[in-house]
Amino acid sequence: MKLPRRNFLHLAAGAVAVPIASRLAWAETYPSRPVRIAVGFPPGAATDIVGRLIAQTLSERLGQNFFIDNRPGAGSNLAADVVAKSASDGYTLLAMTVTNTVNETLYANLDFDFVRDLVPIARTIVSANVLVVNLSVPAKTVPEFIAYAKANPGKLNYASYGFGTAPNMAAELFKMMTGVDLVHVPYHTNFVPDLMSGQVQLAFLPVPLIIGFIRSGKVRAVGVSGVTPSDALPGVPPIANFVPGYEANIWHGIAAPQATPADIVGKLHDDINAVLTDPAMKPKFENLGADPAPMSAAELAKFIPSEVDKWAKVIKFASIKPE
Repeated sequence: MKLPRRNFLHLAAGAVAVPIASRLAWAETYPSRPVRIAVGFPPGAATDIVGRLIAQTLSERLGQNFFIDNRPGAGSNLAADVVAKSASDGYTLLAMTVTNTVNETLYANLDFDFVRDLVPIARTIVSANVLVVNLSVPAKTVPEFIAYAKANPGKLNYASYGFGTAPNMAAELFKMMTGVDLVHVPYHTNFVPDLMSGQVQLAFLPVPLIIGFIRSGKVRAVGVSGVTPSDALPGVPPIANFVPGYEANIWHGIAAPQATPADIVGKLHDDINAVLTDPAMKPKFENLGADPAPMSAAELAKFIPSEVDKWAKVIKFASIKPE
């Protein structure tokens, strides 16, 4: 049967309108069942703690259970892989972190592409690293430390939790931007005792992990990795004051499978950003040694690829390979 052109156009328009209307209705009722947030680290890790805080607040705001699913392994790649291959319906999310953007280059044979297969929903918090030195190191400022390191090439050892970890990447970025020669000593356990005893001379560590030892005078803080000072360490300037452009913060956020409906992504983005700007949340973030770091959707879309590119250059410079 041949349809008149007008009737055909009406039917075609209706066929398109049905899924669009269905998606809009879906977004309006989201979430209608529990939402899983995959975390690529074990319970008690920073990403887990941040993820649970966000899950709790989203549960309260949206009236549906957001729960944490710990999937530790391969530097958070297992969790990211699970989410990248999940249904794009907003019910499986990823607690992402800076590590995910490092892994994009560090691991050559991933079964997913972090930028292509996941859509960033929101950045949540940022915490600074701090360059700390053993008390035997005479440098008290960043310029003094750079001068001392250049006068003693290959004689200063820095500790990290392994190749590709945040302390490793922060140190290698510092080396790349200053030209100093520091020797990497990877650990798989707590290295702070060795830092205090002088077996290693320095490290770049998240502020919350080392602040007690700084305050007790057991190690010396030289500079923080953010572009602004840390409220937790008054008087300790940003490294960027002396090494323009240096920034090696630890950031956290939430992502979803790439084809997740834009309305759901937008809804979660707005709700998470509202949480981040809620004055009642400030003490909770401060307890984590972190600052809320909301971004607009446009800023976030540029930020993630820029982080991938930034750490790719560091990995190439330092010839870092996964363990």
